[in-house]
Amino acid sequence: MGLEQIRVVLVEPLYSGNVGSVCRAMANSGLTALTLVNPTPIDIGEARQMACHALHVLDGRREVATLAEAVADCTLVVGTSAREGLYRQHARSPRDWAPVILDASMQGPVALVFGREDKGLSNEELALCNRIIQIPSDPACPSLNLSQAVLICCYEIFVLAGVYEPPVEKSEAATTALRERMFAIWRDLLLKIGFMELDKADHMMQGLRRLMGRGAQTEDDVRILMGIARQVDWAVENLSKKR
Repeated sequence: MGLEQIRVVLVEPLYSGNVGSVCRAMANSGLTALTLVNPTPIDIGEARQMACHALHVLDGRREVATLAEAVADCTLVVGTSAREGLYRQHARSPRDWAPVILDASMQGPVALVFGREDKGLSNEELALCNRIIQIPSDPACPSLNLSQAVLICCYEIFVLAGVYEPPVEKSEAATTALRERMFAIWRDLLLKIGFMELDKADHMMQGLRRLMGRGAQTEDDVRILMGIARQVDWAVENLSKKR
């Protein structure tokens, strides 16, 4: 159980392109269960074009007549709303509710409910929701595109689920000895090309150490910088011989 138990429910979506874009947003976050409540007839060609590599989500969608039917088997129903009001005061951000959603998904189906593009969810529909999500946004423009709202909510859940494995740096961390070799090469080169005078070299190298020290963290990084210095040195030597 987990992500496969989380269902995205779109209430009366108006635009086929948005439905397709929602499928793509879901697939980006490892979700596949999509339910449409009384949708406007879908232009399947437009929806498939926007779904891109998430056709399995689009093709596997379920269509029902009412929101009550869409969430009847769910143990937790989380609605989304950009509006404020008496019945929305317990709204929290997607990040706040993500742990609750994940925990509930281990027990049974969970629904993330999104309203119509033009007017969102009604109070009656929000009454079916145990929790309300409000996505932080600028008060001057609080309304998000449907697929953007879905992506933000699904992203927070996906990240918390720990499914994503970030790339690992293959190069070992550079040792102090290796970095000192690099700085020595650069010191000799900068003196040779006249970038700094000998009496100012220590001072200038402190700045270079700070600069390179922030970026040269791995063996590969350091060896690249050493290679650049050696190549410049070779070029300077050959240019001097031609003269």
